[in-house]
Amino acid sequence: MKTQMRKVQQGFTLIELMIVVAIIGILAAIAVPAYQEYTLKAKFSEVVNATAGVKAGIEICVQNGDCYDGANKSIINVALGYNGLIPEAPSASTYFSNIAVTTAGAITATATSAGGLAAQTYTLTPAVGSDGKLVWTKGGTCSTDKPKLC
Repeated sequence: MKTQMRKVQQGFTLIELMIVVAIIGILAAIAVPAYQEYTLKAKFSEVVNATAGVKAGIEICVQNGDCYDGANKSIINVALGYNGLIPEAPSASTYFSNIAVTTAGAITATATSAGGLAAQTYTLTPAVGSDGKLVWTKGGTCSTDKPKLC
């Protein structure tokens, strides 16, 4: 009796390897730009976070009436370090450059020109709502750039 031995396939065919390379290429073409956008947004979050303390201080100052003109229903006298309610400007860091505040309470934070950022600005503008609460509107060049960072 003759026994027949089967030939076992060893390795991959050229077509199978080409399909794998094509799939990896497609995934890389999508993943790399998305990753770059993600890292820019992560760096810009340092700028957004720098406004948190100043924003809270302005809210407290308005609530206390120190920075609010009830007759005109407007925000007034806002300044960094004002009356111990609003903190001083945070220190610059790798991706955060500076912060400025107008007397009407608008906050503008600026990024550095490092790590792919190009000195974009993040602006928060307060307004007193009909219920007496502050409503913040965000803007700046970070909302118009590609990719949108804020």
